[in-house]
Amino acid sequence: MWGALALTPRARAKVVDWAASTSEGKPVEKLPNLPTTKGPAGMFTGDVYFDVVYQGEEPSRMRANTVRFAPGARTAWHRHTVGQTLYVTEGTGLVQARGGDIVVMHPGDVIYTPPGEEHWHGATPGNFMTHLALWEAPAPGGETPESTWGEHVTAAEYRLP
Repeated sequence: MWGALALTPRARAKVVDWAASTSEGKPVEKLPNLPTTKGPAGMFTGDVYFDVVYQGEEPSRMRANTVRFAPGARTAWHRHTVGQTLYVTEGTGLVQARGGDIVVMHPGDVIYTPPGEEHWHGATPGNFMTHLALWEAPAPGGETPESTWGEHVTAAEYRLP
C-alpha cells in the first residue's frame, strides 16, 4: 500500500538534509508544561485561570494561552498592540469592542480583534467558557507593550445581548 509513497535511500537522505538545513540544527522539541496561573485581580473580574501554551523567542513573537473563565468572570477592558485572535473551545462566552455590540461566543467560534482595539471577553453569567488566546508581541526594540490593561468592565456593561 505504501510502496508508491516510500522514499528511496537517496531521496530519504535529501529529505533529512533539507530538514536539517531548515531547522537550524534545532530538533523538534516537547516544551515543558507550566503550572496553571490564576488571573490577577487587576486584569480580571471573577475566577479566571490560564495556562501558557507557547511564548515564542525571537524570531518568533507568537503567544498562546488557554484561558478558563468561571461563570460571570471576564477580562478588564484591554487592547493588544498587534491584535488578538480567540478560539473558543468550551462553554459560552461574551466579547465586546468598546462602543460595539456584545457578541455571544460558542465552541468553534474564532474572534479577531485588530491591533489597538479596546475590548473585553469572558464567560456568560451561567456558563463556564474556555478559549485559546493567540497574539504576537510587538517587534523588538520598541517601547510598546504587548497589551495595555484598563478599567474593569462594569455591571452595566456586562450583560447578555
